Amino acid sequence: MESGQLAAQRDRVSNVVVKEPGTASSATLHGRGSKQADVRVHNEQLMLSLVRRHGALAKAELARLTGLSPQTASVIIRKLEEEGLLARGTPVRGRVGQPSIPMTLAADGVFSLGLKIGRRSVDLVLMDFVGQVRETRRKNYAWPLPDAILAFARKEIAAVLKRFTPAQRRRIAGLGIASPFELWNWAEEVGAPQKQMDAWRGLDLLAQLEADLPFPVFLENDATSACVAEVVFGRGSAYKDFFYFFIGFFVGGGVVINGAVFTGSGGNAGAIGSMPVPAGGKKPIQLIDAASIYLLESRLKAAGIDPSPLWLQPEDWDGFGRQLDSWIAEIARPLAHAIVAACSVVDFPAVIIDGGFPPPVRSRIVQATRAAMAELDLEGIAPPAIVEGEVGQNARAVGGACLPLLNRYILDQTPLVKDAV
Repeated sequence: MESGQLAAQRDRVSNVVVKEPGTASSATLHGRGSKQADVRVHNEQLMLSLVRRHGALAKAELARLTGLSPQTASVIIRKLEEEGLLARGTPVRGRVGQPSIPMTLAADGVFSLGLKIGRRSVDLVLMDFVGQVRETRRKNYAWPLPDAILAFARKEIAAVLKRFTPAQRRRIAGLGIASPFELWNWAEEVGAPQKQMDAWRGLDLLAQLEADLPFPVFLENDATSACVAEVVFGRGSAYKDFFYFFIGFFVGGGVVINGAVFTGSGGNAGAIGSMPVPAGGKKPIQLIDAASIYLLESRLKAAGIDPSPLWLQPEDWDGFGRQLDSWIAEIARPLAHAIVAACSVVDFPAVIIDGGFPPPVRSRIVQATRAAMAELDLEGIAPPAIVEGEVGQNARAVGGACLPLLNRYILDQTPLVKDAV
């Protein structure tokens, strides 16, 4: 359970989650007809979200999808173009009439920063408006301590800002922090002294950084952030409903319904690490203890193999051989059980698996999980497609960078607009 302080910080992220069906986000601008300014902002966000989703859309198509009149759509598009948020693509000539000009997002129109706090490393990414990561800065450590992470964030953000012109700095939407909540509870698992990890208790990380920066700061759980990244920049355009796994030091994930990350009334929906799974004839254990990377780290240590490349070289796990093979085989069945349990409650058409590992390892985990699913009794359940995530090991940091964009530039349920598929 989150502390009251962390829950309050988390609720400051607007348009990221749908807490309960039929309720609005905490700072939503979606009210139709309440205020003219709100309607205008909503329509601008809707235009940008549709262009992001489809890649490029002509003015006439934008008017059709939004249900706005061609004149109103043209006024909004012109404003967004003047503000540097939309750019004109190459004209497309049809058989008759004037050529159609597709509108695309302007990559330099908005920048955002994402800070991922992990159990073994911290990452800062600079992302542009189309989701391209322009810069990545990383620091590895034995375990996370707040003073070191704050020092890293302040130093590296200052370095990024120093390279920006004043005009570019004004285009930074904010900083999004993707962090596990209640880090002090994981001292034993990360091998850290409890007294040092207790420094996280009562720390208002968001307020500390917000006081230093000229733009807003947002905070979200790291696995939820990864799920947000998959919605915005991954397979979110292919599936409006899906169950999501992110396998990091600890496994986590999320639930996506109608194109939005759903966290429930208490914020615990998608806390899949807590899901009970079978444990070889013994009493059930939690998924976090059956399908996390820390189990591979333990295997490597027991075999006398240095596990540090797991975190120092996350793009290359070729040297782990038999221990990696055994770990993949070990986690596939618990993942399959978790998928069946989730799909027995919500009829998910797809399950997406991603994590902090190289793409070949992700492919092997997906294949092993499919095979494990085939061995289970699926009577009464429509088997979902089990597919690979598209964002990859940077998903948590990218998801953090998405938070400022969701606050100002993206609607959280674009699949629900008229005829958008």
